[in-house]
Amino acid sequence: MGNRAFKDALYEQLARVAKALANPRRLELVDLLAQGERTVEALSRELSLSVASTSQHLQVLREAHVVESRKEGTYAHYRLAGPTVFALVQGVRGVAEAHLADMQQVVDTYLKDRQSLDAVAREELLERVRAGKVVVLDVRPSEEYAAGHIPRALCIPIAELESRLSELPKQREVVAYCRGPYCVYADEAVRLLRAHGRKARRLHEGFPEWRAAGLPTESLPH
Repeated sequence: MGNRAFKDALYEQLARVAKALANPRRLELVDLLAQGERTVEALSRELSLSVASTSQHLQVLREAHVVESRKEGTYAHYRLAGPTVFALVQGVRGVAEAHLADMQQVVDTYLKDRQSLDAVAREELLERVRAGKVVVLDVRPSEEYAAGHIPRALCIPIAELESRLSELPKQREVVAYCRGPYCVYADEAVRLLRAHGRKARRLHEGFPEWRAAGLPTESLPH
């Protein structure tokens, strides 16, 4: 095989992955699966798509070996093929944040008051967790918490937070986290907690970024 033929064959394989991810719904699927394994039905609800459409997107990702699946009864469960998949999407996100003015405009439009919510960096949160100085609050759905979470984090999904405020110590700061830097669950949690007189901040990113950084995590037994 000559040099040209080698390069053509090589970049064709790289393009398979790029083509599979070149769709906003499929990028969102990768973000969702970074939280943990999910069924097609659960993913379709999150994306507000039909099960058939969601299955088609997942099939494209599976053919490019970006995701893997298993059957359990009549349900198909999907997961990321490995941590490098999420790392790739992180890289895409970083390029968009650094070089696309439209990306910043979207963020500024929809998350315009976020600066007032005082983000906490991963390293600071880890230090404060180890010192027992903060309550860590996971406001994602409970099945995502079960798949993996920050050690000692309390699980209170955002939809249940107001009715379960009594479970949080009143005199300790709360740091809420959710799915990632553009998930708004943690923002909503901080606003709600502050409205009830609690001291609260949000984690700068989310659980997948925490795990990707090699920081400690826990999961619940199946």
